[in-house]
Amino acid sequence: MKNGMIECSVCHSKLVSPSTKAVSRAYDQHKSRLTSKQRALNVLLVVGDCILVGLQPILVYMSKVDGKFKFSPVSVNFLTEAAKVVFAVVMLIIQARRQKVGEKPLLSISTFVQAARNNVLLAVPAFLYAINNYLKFTMQLYFNPATVKMLSNLKVLVIAVLLKFIMRRRFSVLQWEALALLLIGISINQLRSLPADAAATAIPLAGIAYVYTLIFVTVPSLASVYNEYALKSQYDTSIYLQNLFLYGYGAFFNFLGIVAIAAFKGPSSFDILQGHSKATMLLICNNAAQGILSSFFFKYADTILKKYSSTVATIFTGFASAALFGHTLTMNFLLGISIVFISMHQFFSSLSKVKDEQQNGIVEVTDTNRSKEAFINMAAGANEETSHRIGHDERQPLLPT
Repeated sequence: MKNGMIECSVCHSKLVSPSTKAVSRAYDQHKSRLTSKQRALNVLLVVGDCILVGLQPILVYMSKVDGKFKFSPVSVNFLTEAAKVVFAVVMLIIQARRQKVGEKPLLSISTFVQAARNNVLLAVPAFLYAINNYLKFTMQLYFNPATVKMLSNLKVLVIAVLLKFIMRRRFSVLQWEALALLLIGISINQLRSLPADAAATAIPLAGIAYVYTLIFVTVPSLASVYNEYALKSQYDTSIYLQNLFLYGYGAFFNFLGIVAIAAFKGPSSFDILQGHSKATMLLICNNAAQGILSSFFFKYADTILKKYSSTVATIFTGFASAALFGHTLTMNFLLGISIVFISMHQFFSSLSKVKDEQQNGIVEVTDTNRSKEAFINMAAGANEETSHRIGHDERQPLLPT
């Protein structure tokens, strides 16, 4: 084999090595199996995601008292993961009772142990999500809810790059242009001039905010891509069983955070219910529902659709924060939102999809034609070699009998 080609030793015809084909991508693994029910599920996922993601920064803002949090953000994350674990257990029990005769029991020890081994890598996105959930609260100390929502849209580009290099996902030129438009829209929303009497002490805070923004965009993007790969790589495993492991790991990491805070601030901070209110309880329920919905996105839809659906919630967040908290909807925000929706339309338009599919089809047809030509060349070479040998044997003198 040379340069990804296999050369026949007889006719010297060349074939493309199977190792040079694109690696199987979890992103597209089950896309060909889409049915009308699954498409309806995707619509419901998008609608639900828009509502939950739109409410999340609003509830976080309502949880602040005098611009600060009276509770530990890690405690909210722990209670959220605990609520998701309870939900996964309840749904797993319901699914087990609905199993048909002859199916492998979901609640058996052997099934649980095998699934735990196969899904042990879910601990990685669980750890990254634990960091991200803490950053959600930290970002609220520097930006208003609408701005946080717009900044989170930067994850779409980071996810696309990760899918490109890690999972070999291919995007058309129009889709890359759509992602560029998305960045432009977000940048327009962030264009603001500092007040004339801005204090010099605000510069370090702004620098910290940018650092948090970088982590806030990168960490959950990596977690989302890795989570989708982990869920789809074990596609036959029950999603509730996978969620049980994912949320269990998440609760464990957040509990370690609570212990670390208690060791640093004292035993009094170990009270996970300290400083909570009705707003934080609603926030916990919303975060739990959002996490559960995301798992369905990653297993039955895809990460790009999940992040683009979150951009729809930007309008809801912006108008709701303006109505509830008096935040001003600037012209920059309205222009940025418009460009974001143009980007969404362009990315999911039939033009970009058809072009990409046609390019893929050309590649597949070319590979098929090359394989057929190589097979013909191999057959012709074999016939030529056989004829040469027969002619050579006929020219040989006959041995005496």
